[in-house]
Amino acid sequence: MNRQASLLPAGPLLLTLLIFAAALTRVLPHPPNFSPIEAVALFGGAYFAKRGWALLVPLVAMFASDLVLGLVNGGIYWSYFASAGYLLVYASIALSTVLGFGLRGKVGSTRVLGYSLAGSLLFFVLTNAGVWAFGALYTHDAAGLAASFAAGIPFFQWTVLGTLFYAALLFGGFELLRRHNPALHAQTV
Repeated sequence: MNRQASLLPAGPLLLTLLIFAAALTRVLPHPPNFSPIEAVALFGGAYFAKRGWALLVPLVAMFASDLVLGLVNGGIYWSYFASAGYLLVYASIALSTVLGFGLRGKVGSTRVLGYSLAGSLLFFVLTNAGVWAFGALYTHDAAGLAASFAAGIPFFQWTVLGTLFYAALLFGGFELLRRHNPALHAQTV
Protein backbone atom coordinates (compact mmCIF):
# COMPACT_ATOMS: atom_id res chain seq x y z
CA MET A 1 0.00 0.00 0.00
CA ASN A 2 1.40 3.40 -0.84
CA ARG A 3 1.75 6.15 1.74
CA GLN A 4 -1.03 8.34 0.28
CA ALA A 5 -3.59 5.51 0.39
CA SER A 6 -2.74 4.77 4.03
CA LEU A 7 -3.61 8.39 4.90
CA LEU A 8 -7.20 7.98 3.68
CA PRO A 9 -9.82 7.53 6.38
CA ALA A 10 -11.44 4.12 6.80
CA GLY A 11 -14.40 3.13 4.61
CA PRO A 12 -17.51 4.49 6.39
CA LEU A 13 -15.76 7.70 7.39
CA LEU A 14 -14.55 8.26 3.83
CA LEU A 15 -18.06 7.65 2.46
CA THR A 16 -19.45 10.14 4.98
CA LEU A 17 -16.84 12.77 4.07
CA LEU A 18 -17.51 12.35 0.34
CA ILE A 19 -21.27 12.67 0.87
CA PHE A 20 -20.94 15.76 3.10
CA ALA A 21 -18.51 17.39 0.66
CA ALA A 22 -20.92 16.79 -2.24
CA ALA A 23 -23.91 18.04 -0.22
CA LEU A 24 -22.12 21.23 0.73
CA THR A 25 -21.52 22.08 -2.93
CA ARG A 26 -25.15 23.22 -2.91
CA VAL A 27 -23.94 26.55 -1.50
CA LEU A 28 -21.95 27.20 -4.69
CA PRO A 29 -23.68 29.03 -7.53
CA HIS A 30 -25.49 26.57 -9.79
CA PRO A 31 -28.50 26.32 -12.11
CA PRO A 32 -31.84 25.55 -10.39
CA ASN A 33 -32.05 21.87 -9.35
CA PHE A 34 -28.46 21.12 -10.43
CA SER A 35 -27.57 19.46 -7.17
CA PRO A 36 -26.10 16.32 -5.60
CA ILE A 37 -29.34 15.32 -3.84
CA GLU A 38 -30.10 12.09 -5.72
CA ALA A 39 -26.47 11.17 -6.33
CA VAL A 40 -25.53 11.23 -2.62
CA ALA A 41 -28.56 9.09 -1.82
CA LEU A 42 -27.73 6.50 -4.49
CA PHE A 43 -24.06 6.52 -3.46
CA GLY A 44 -24.89 6.00 0.21
CA GLY A 45 -27.30 3.20 -0.63
CA ALA A 46 -24.75 1.49 -2.85
CA TYR A 47 -21.76 1.56 -0.52
CA PHE A 48 -22.67 1.75 3.17
CA ALA A 49 -22.67 -1.79 4.54
CA LYS A 50 -25.20 -0.84 7.22
CA ARG A 51 -28.50 0.22 5.71
CA GLY A 52 -29.25 2.50 8.65
CA TRP A 53 -26.10 4.50 7.94
CA ALA A 54 -26.91 4.47 4.23
CA LEU A 55 -30.20 6.22 5.00
CA LEU A 56 -28.98 8.47 7.81
CA VAL A 57 -25.79 9.95 6.33
CA PRO A 58 -27.31 11.40 3.11
CA LEU A 59 -30.26 12.80 5.08
CA VAL A 60 -28.00 14.43 7.69
CA ALA A 61 -25.63 15.73 5.00
CA MET A 62 -28.49 17.33 3.09
CA PHE A 63 -29.91 18.78 6.30
CA ALA A 64 -26.50 20.27 7.13
CA SER A 65 -26.34 21.82 3.66
CA ASP A 66 -29.89 23.14 4.12
CA LEU A 67 -28.82 24.78 7.38
CA VAL A 68 -25.85 26.40 5.65
CA LEU A 69 -28.13 27.59 2.83
CA GLY A 70 -30.51 28.97 5.46
CA LEU A 71 -27.70 30.92 7.09
CA VAL A 72 -26.44 32.21 3.75
CA ASN A 73 -29.83 33.03 2.21
CA GLY A 74 -31.73 34.07 5.33
CA GLY A 75 -35.49 34.32 5.64
CA ILE A 76 -36.36 33.14 2.15
CA TYR A 77 -34.66 29.81 2.73
CA TRP A 78 -35.83 29.41 6.34
CA SER A 79 -39.46 29.42 5.17
CA TYR A 80 -38.59 26.35 3.08
CA PHE A 81 -38.23 24.32 6.31
CA ALA A 82 -41.91 24.89 7.10
CA SER A 83 -43.15 23.67 3.72
CA ALA A 84 -44.39 20.31 2.51
CA GLY A 85 -41.77 20.57 -0.24
CA TYR A 86 -39.06 20.17 2.37
CA LEU A 87 -40.51 16.86 3.54
CA LEU A 88 -40.97 15.66 -0.04
CA VAL A 89 -37.33 16.34 -0.87
CA TYR A 90 -36.27 14.34 2.18
CA ALA A 91 -38.68 11.53 1.29
CA SER A 92 -37.09 11.52 -2.16
CA ILE A 93 -33.63 11.25 -0.60
CA ALA A 94 -34.73 8.28 1.53
CA LEU A 95 -36.40 6.53 -1.41
CA SER A 96 -33.38 7.11 -3.64
CA THR A 97 -31.16 5.64 -0.95
CA VAL A 98 -33.34 2.52 -0.95
CA LEU A 99 -33.10 2.55 -4.74
CA GLY A 100 -29.31 2.66 -4.33
CA PHE A 101 -29.44 -0.64 -2.44
CA GLY A 102 -29.98 -2.21 -5.87
CA LEU A 103 -26.49 -1.07 -6.87
CA ARG A 104 -24.78 -2.99 -4.06
CA GLY A 105 -22.10 -5.19 -5.54
CA LYS A 106 -23.24 -4.25 -9.05
CA VAL A 107 -21.82 -0.75 -9.52
CA GLY A 108 -20.91 -0.10 -13.13
CA SER A 109 -21.23 2.91 -15.40
CA THR A 110 -24.37 1.65 -17.17
CA ARG A 111 -26.12 0.74 -13.92
CA VAL A 112 -25.16 4.03 -12.26
CA LEU A 113 -26.50 5.88 -15.31
CA GLY A 114 -29.80 3.97 -15.17
CA TYR A 115 -30.21 4.41 -11.42
CA SER A 116 -29.32 8.10 -11.70
CA LEU A 117 -32.04 8.59 -14.30
CA ALA A 118 -34.51 6.63 -12.17
CA GLY A 119 -33.61 8.69 -9.08
CA SER A 120 -34.03 11.92 -11.03
CA LEU A 121 -37.42 10.79 -12.29
CA LEU A 122 -38.46 9.77 -8.78
CA PHE A 123 -37.49 13.23 -7.48
CA PHE A 124 -39.39 14.94 -10.32
CA VAL A 125 -42.58 12.91 -9.83
CA LEU A 126 -42.60 13.10 -6.03
CA THR A 127 -41.85 16.81 -5.71
CA ASN A 128 -44.14 17.97 -8.53
CA ALA A 129 -47.00 15.76 -7.36
CA GLY A 130 -46.42 17.18 -3.90
CA VAL A 131 -46.58 20.78 -5.14
CA TRP A 132 -49.90 19.88 -6.75
CA ALA A 133 -51.28 17.96 -3.76
CA PHE A 134 -50.21 20.29 -0.94
CA GLY A 135 -50.03 23.67 -2.62
CA ALA A 136 -52.47 26.28 -3.78
CA LEU A 137 -50.85 26.90 -7.17
CA TYR A 138 -52.80 24.26 -9.08
CA THR A 139 -56.37 22.98 -9.14
CA HIS A 140 -56.73 19.63 -7.44
CA ASP A 141 -57.75 17.72 -10.52
CA ALA A 142 -56.03 15.99 -13.44
CA ALA A 143 -55.53 19.29 -15.26
CA GLY A 144 -53.84 20.79 -12.21
CA LEU A 145 -51.56 17.77 -11.85
CA ALA A 146 -50.64 17.97 -15.53
CA ALA A 147 -49.92 21.70 -15.15
CA SER A 148 -47.70 21.01 -12.14
CA PHE A 149 -45.68 18.45 -14.08
CA ALA A 150 -45.47 20.75 -17.11
CA ALA A 151 -44.16 23.58 -14.93
CA GLY A 152 -41.47 21.26 -13.56
CA ILE A 153 -40.11 20.16 -16.95
CA PRO A 154 -37.60 23.05 -17.32
CA PHE A 155 -36.12 22.11 -13.94
CA PHE A 156 -36.03 18.38 -14.72
CA GLN A 157 -33.17 18.75 -17.20
CA TRP A 158 -31.04 20.31 -14.46
CA THR A 159 -32.04 17.59 -11.99
CA VAL A 160 -30.86 14.94 -14.45
CA LEU A 161 -27.64 16.77 -15.32
CA GLY A 162 -26.84 17.45 -11.65
CA THR A 163 -27.52 13.85 -10.66
CA LEU A 164 -25.38 12.51 -13.51
CA PHE A 165 -22.54 14.94 -12.75
CA TYR A 166 -22.44 14.17 -9.03
CA ALA A 167 -22.95 10.43 -9.56
CA ALA A 168 -19.95 10.40 -11.92
CA LEU A 169 -17.95 12.39 -9.39
CA LEU A 170 -18.89 10.25 -6.38
CA PHE A 171 -18.96 6.78 -7.93
CA GLY A 172 -15.98 7.44 -10.23
CA GLY A 173 -13.94 9.15 -7.54
CA PHE A 174 -14.63 6.37 -5.05
CA GLU A 175 -13.65 3.74 -7.61
CA LEU A 176 -10.33 5.53 -8.13
CA LEU A 177 -9.77 5.61 -4.37
CA ARG A 178 -10.63 1.89 -4.12
CA ARG A 179 -7.94 1.04 -6.67
CA HIS A 180 -5.30 2.46 -4.34
CA ASN A 181 -6.66 1.44 -0.96
CA PRO A 182 -7.23 -2.28 -0.23
CA ALA A 183 -9.42 -1.44 2.79
CA LEU A 184 -12.03 -0.07 0.38
CA HIS A 185 -12.18 -3.12 -1.91
CA ALA A 186 -15.19 -4.67 -0.20
CA GLN A 187 -18.51 -4.33 -2.06
CA THR A 188 -19.83 -2.24 0.82
CA VAL A 189 -17.90 -0.60 3.62
